[in-house]
Amino acid sequence: MSDLTRSTAADLAAALADGSTTSVEVTQQHLDRIEAVDGRIHAYLHVDAEGALATAADVDRRREAGESLHALAGVPIAVKDVLTTTGLPTTCGSRMLEGWVPPYDATVVSKLKAAGLPILGKTNMDEFAMGSSTEHSAYGPTRNPWDTDRIPGGSGGGSAAAVAAFEAPLAVGTDTGGSIRQPGAVTGTVGVKPTYGGVSRYGLVAMASSLDQAGPVTRTVLDAALLHEVMAGHDPRDSTSLDVPVPPVVEAARRGDVDGLRIGVVRELHGEGFQPGVRQRFDESLEMLAKAGAEIVEISCPSFEHGLAAYYLVMPSEVSSNLAKFDAMRYGLRVSPEGVADPSAEQVMAASRDAGFGDEVKRRIILGTYALSSGYYDAYYGSAQKVRTLIARDFEAAFEQVDVLASPTSPTVAWPLGEKLDDPLAMYAQDIATIPANLAGVPGISLPIGLSDGLPVGLQFLAPAMADDRLYNAAAAVERLVAERDGRPFAAQAPELEVAR
Repeated sequence: MSDLTRSTAADLAAALADGSTTSVEVTQQHLDRIEAVDGRIHAYLHVDAEGALATAADVDRRREAGESLHALAGVPIAVKDVLTTTGLPTTCGSRMLEGWVPPYDATVVSKLKAAGLPILGKTNMDEFAMGSSTEHSAYGPTRNPWDTDRIPGGSGGGSAAAVAAFEAPLAVGTDTGGSIRQPGAVTGTVGVKPTYGGVSRYGLVAMASSLDQAGPVTRTVLDAALLHEVMAGHDPRDSTSLDVPVPPVVEAARRGDVDGLRIGVVRELHGEGFQPGVRQRFDESLEMLAKAGAEIVEISCPSFEHGLAAYYLVMPSEVSSNLAKFDAMRYGLRVSPEGVADPSAEQVMAASRDAGFGDEVKRRIILGTYALSSGYYDAYYGSAQKVRTLIARDFEAAFEQVDVLASPTSPTVAWPLGEKLDDPLAMYAQDIATIPANLAGVPGISLPIGLSDGLPVGLQFLAPAMADDRLYNAAAAVERLVAERDGRPFAAQAPELEVAR
């Protein structure tokens, strides 16, 4: 039996369609892979073998009966544990929601089920999506398959690690300030943040409602486009959902032609603070693009320099508001304070939030509450929103001159576990290149472009709102050029993990 876990989602879909394999076989091999390696990686918080195999068997039955099925029907997928799933726990990586089984599916999950994708399980994440390393999960850190002593990025390190370790061909992540793209960069996977509102947020447990966006995590650009097409579309249950056609992302991913494409290199996003190896791989990619017919133009977006500061005021402010619902009264963890015979509601809430939230979540709640407090609102939150407007204007001006913008995705490769835990500001700085897209609502993609010191480096493309297809076109071209340079697809370079016996 061939190792189907090494196949792309597109190849698996083709094999399923021509009858050379079955969804049960594909799904079982991925479940076996999870059992063999996830003890080292800890990409998953919950594995649903029974549910995944039941969906796979149903798809096989329907295909054999001649039913018309979605192209990805029968291809298994992993889902970040921030999206609600009927019958499966949704913990958001927090003790606050330990054991909580939602009574409804997120719209994204409903779309996956309707398309016939077996859900392998829920992936690990920084608690309530707060972090850049997946070390802030209440259930322990996820490890990077390229080097298990290093971080897999965050907050969606579990989804990225699952795909990088061949424990799933596809995964869903969420991106608030880079939580799909930055893990993609450090694990050598493809991660996409769609246009804000392009994918429904209904059932996505909110961290920062004006920034959160679900998106694909895969090993190839085409796989990302195929999954994007499944996930995207208008949802009347989400007031921020855009009622516009889904961009032709699959067509763009198959095209991959940059001849005549104008690519803007953001001056503020690739200089000081970026590791030499990261800059070198990025510059090499620009050279390849230029040889392929793209026009490389340096672009200045001066407000981007203030993006990190603005984000870390806007985001905690929304965190403070969104997490207020975890009050120990309606659902979630409930703890009675010690030594209090008849505690008040406020005492129970205080004790429960103290026990249920980790340090990083508490830090951001406190910061956000302060920024929103009387006398400080205009100075902090109000000013941050003004910077947000300036960043959006910088994007508008840039896209009048170029088709897409390019930068390294992350300033560094994956760092050792524990290295930045005691320095929150150093951790926050890892999102410097990804944050502007979330503040402005524009789409972004990260894809691997090579190695630095044996670890993956990511390239980021950004495009105007609802021009997500431009990302896939440019990224597919780079993916092909990198494979031609290396003589093999990037995923084929991943180191082999020691398999549990």
